[in-house]
Amino acid sequence: MELSLFPLDSIGSIIRVHLERDELIQRLSRTNAELAALIDNTPAVVYLKDPDGRYILVNDEFERQMGTPRAEVLGCTPAAVHDEAFAELIEEHDQVARDRGEPVEFTETMVTDGVVRTYLSIRVPLFDDTGELYAMYGISTDITTQTELGEQNKRLLDRMTDAFFALDTDWQFTYLNETAEDILDRSADELLGTTLWEAFPEAVDTTFETKYKDAMRTQESVTFEEYYPELDAWFDVRAYPSPSGLSVYFYDITDRKRQREALAHREETLREMQDIIADRARSFDEQVRDLLALGRSELGTAYGSLSTIRGDEYIFEFVDADDDSIKEGDVVPLSATNCEIAASNEETLVLGDVARDAPGETDRAGYAEWGIACYIGAPVYVGNHVYGTFCFYDTEPKSGQFADWEVTLVDLMSRWVTYELERQRTTERLERQNERLENFASIVSHDLRNPLNVLSGSIELAEETGGAEQFERCYRAIERMEALIEDLLALARSGESISALEAVSLEAVTRDSWQTVDVGEATVSITAEGSIEADRTRLQQLLENLMHNSVEHGSTGSRAPPGDAIEHGGENVTVTVGDLPDGFYIEDDGPGIPPSDREQVFESGYTTSQSGTGFGLSIVKSIADAHGWTVKIVEGTDGGARFEFTGVDRPVA
Repeated sequence: MELSLFPLDSIGSIIRVHLERDELIQRLSRTNAELAALIDNTPAVVYLKDPDGRYILVNDEFERQMGTPRAEVLGCTPAAVHDEAFAELIEEHDQVARDRGEPVEFTETMVTDGVVRTYLSIRVPLFDDTGELYAMYGISTDITTQTELGEQNKRLLDRMTDAFFALDTDWQFTYLNETAEDILDRSADELLGTTLWEAFPEAVDTTFETKYKDAMRTQESVTFEEYYPELDAWFDVRAYPSPSGLSVYFYDITDRKRQREALAHREETLREMQDIIADRARSFDEQVRDLLALGRSELGTAYGSLSTIRGDEYIFEFVDADDDSIKEGDVVPLSATNCEIAASNEETLVLGDVARDAPGETDRAGYAEWGIACYIGAPVYVGNHVYGTFCFYDTEPKSGQFADWEVTLVDLMSRWVTYELERQRTTERLERQNERLENFASIVSHDLRNPLNVLSGSIELAEETGGAEQFERCYRAIERMEALIEDLLALARSGESISALEAVSLEAVTRDSWQTVDVGEATVSITAEGSIEADRTRLQQLLENLMHNSVEHGSTGSRAPPGDAIEHGGENVTVTVGDLPDGFYIEDDGPGIPPSDREQVFESGYTTSQSGTGFGLSIVKSIADAHGWTVKIVEGTDGGARFEFTGVDRPVA
């Protein structure tokens, strides 16, 4: 007998055209005659149910096959029409089609008066324009005694996305589709006629055995999710019993399950990261080390570090590692590291396998000598320049590449470090500003009061005596106040934040500075080479102040020739400007500065000169602080004063 399936699209089109959700029952009444003429002429069981699962249309074949009059079916749910097991099976299949949102094919077995019937059923969920389900269309064909339909059923089952196998009451395989063969990695020829427990002994004493036997014992379907270790896979399983055996549908949900697990793990990792960075009871050092430990655990690397770049040097500031081959404070050439690439490109560098992903970089010592085979690192910024890198690496390459999630995690960590360093820098700058404000208040109230008192007293005497010397004292007091005010303004400006740095030739700016200072018989020697990152204007001001200091005071020392004013002690001084590994220095061969005075000379108003304001070296210190440099005074090569500036960045080549 040949089965004629009524076209699904035609029925769906009629329903979509003639049915609207809010008028479903009314429209069905008007079109019932048309639909009845169509569906009553097909040998298949045809039915339509509303969103609540109630039958709203059935055909003649439905009445004949189910043995229930149409009047007793319409408006009822499957539970009121069929036996409990079959009704439950129908509702489960409806739910599968509703969840997938597309036509789904099933086999369904029903027992009526002791007769077992098997149907090939198709569910078609119908949705309105808003995506709401307004009806479920179904068509079921009796395939129990039709040999021709057996082969068609096999083809339909093989096209199913779900895997399917059937067992008899002795647990022997009677059928499995191609999807099941692929998932189980066993052919039908191998399995047909063998028992489930012989073919898959690993399933004995597991949830699979328990659930399948429960279904056969109770004749009630079971649904569950379970992991099968032998296939390293998770399955969504639906088993439907019948007096003749068990039909099992299973769907590989491993990817979905692992995605959920991965998402939960990532949420937990982000929560741990948040706990670390939000805990103000931990110091910055502790927070960085905890982030490195968390990152290493998540990425599976042997090393993690926050490093600082100073010119051509790479300094390991914080390290978390399995061994002591790298320690905090270690300094290596920047060119040896992959971090140079991340810093120069100013973007995250991701190398799951250095040899595979960046073969041109394998000549670096980091790969050739230290064996760093995989790397992921992001630049850390302070201001507008790269401070260093936050990175992780290992001596074993990854088989694949770092995942997008892992790259995102490193980016988030590096951005927090950038934010925290910026916050610390801002806090320190505000503290310095507050300190300068206090100094200004002290200077204005003290240093300016003295020349004002002199001016006031001299004016009174001038009025009384008219002596020229009193007017001369007035002029000197005014000049003193002008000098103080000018230096105060310079000091205020020198401590302002620097928004933009540029590559400045130290040799060129030294020569320009020397031209603006009244040097007399003094000479300059320039051994500095290359460029540094600086604000050129303020760097020139710093150099001018130090040159003027050396020429005028002989480095403010106290070893002037007897009878000679100290401010003239450096007339023949030689000033030298040279390079340091992470900065530069300026020194003279004058009398020098005693160690006991070296910290004090940077204080505003400190001077050994009768005419000086005492702000020159304060301005130098303020400019250095604004750049983030450290300045200290040591004894010069020839016994004079030597000012060393460190923490100075050089342009990355």
